[in-house]
Amino acid sequence: MTPRERSSEISGFYRLSVAERRARLRAWAELSDAELASFEFPPGIDPALVDRMIENVVGVFPLPLGVATHFRVNGRDYLVPMAIEEPSVVAAASNSAKVARGAGGFAARTTDPVMIGQVQILDVPDPEAARLRILAERPRLLAQANEKDPMLVKFGGGARDLEVRLLPSRRGPMVVVHLLVDARDAGGMNAVNTMCEALAPTLAGLAGGRSVLRIISNLAIFRLARASATFPAAALATGTQSGPEVVEAILDAFELARVDPFRCATHNKGIMNGISAVVLATGNDTRAMESGAHSYAAYRAAADGAVLRPLSTYEKDRSGDLVATIELPVAVGLIGGATAVHPTARAAVKLLGVTSAAELAGLLAAVGLAQNFGALRALATEGIQRGHMELHARNIAHMAGARPEETDRVVARLVAEHAIRIDRAQEILRQLRAENAPP
Repeated sequence: MTPRERSSEISGFYRLSVAERRARLRAWAELSDAELASFEFPPGIDPALVDRMIENVVGVFPLPLGVATHFRVNGRDYLVPMAIEEPSVVAAASNSAKVARGAGGFAARTTDPVMIGQVQILDVPDPEAARLRILAERPRLLAQANEKDPMLVKFGGGARDLEVRLLPSRRGPMVVVHLLVDARDAGGMNAVNTMCEALAPTLAGLAGGRSVLRIISNLAIFRLARASATFPAAALATGTQSGPEVVEAILDAFELARVDPFRCATHNKGIMNGISAVVLATGNDTRAMESGAHSYAAYRAAADGAVLRPLSTYEKDRSGDLVATIELPVAVGLIGGATAVHPTARAAVKLLGVTSAAELAGLLAAVGLAQNFGALRALATEGIQRGHMELHARNIAHMAGARPEETDRVVARLVAEHAIRIDRAQEILRQLRAENAPP
């Protein structure tokens, strides 16, 4: 079948079994047996369970699952599962945690797990008066919202408050009601969305307009996690730089992120390298986490007229040691969704040993800070490429066809030459094999 003859219009694809869907894919893309086998479910993963998690399932996409060591947060030790494909992330987090451990580890705190639900109301003739009418009905509205999730209320959560915002727009003035919901140990999406949908007709009636969107916001400015750590200058010395010199270099690197949005974007991405890997390993929503964090960086920056701000900060204390802090929204849960049903996620949560969403959120902030410190330390000393590319070189050697006994030699040559390329790896392999060939 040529590409022009293919049609993606497959009626009832969702009704097919996994095997039947794979057969369709084989015909569509002319997949080999080996390629199709890469979709297979590994031992311990129930195909029927996966088939219920999302639509049109054809297999799974495994990622490496590593464990970061040395973490000590609020006086407690953790082994941290991280699901990620990028080399050096797990190693950097572990190394940073080891340095922080020398000064007591990380301190972490969280606010109450309050999420924001939004109800948008348009065509309101008197927005200012509508705002007051809605606020006057606050007790009744909160009670109505809490009727939708009595279990959440039973465990100490539920709708706590509401705010009314008036926004100008090209579609006319908007009345936007924020419902503030304490989600407890849940991520909160389903509870908040259900409450917003239930309140929308009442709110529209009070405002004298029509409701449109009723949905959670991922900019969870009330559900924050904060962490801090001290990295002793004496532990930062390298073969060419003293500890105090490394501290100053890290402060210089951080300052670029503070004043320049182009650097800040990558600075914050490095934080999320660590956080998103743990979020994914525990079955939480990586997209929501990423969106909330990066939006918060812009939200905080807007207060002082900037475009973007780092989620972390770096300072020097009176002893000359480096003090790092971080603050960001962390909307994660331990109940519901993939966290509750996916066997790998459940095992990862058990490995972590966290017992509440707040504990997990604080740990995530610590992991993000550790990852960020590791990246800044590398940038300020040997450069980011050395450690990263040594690990990347292993992938390149494997792609070039290196056998296990050949890999270390190929990697050493690639790194020494600063040529981490598959063509060079293939050439090195040919040379090694020629040298070892029998006479």
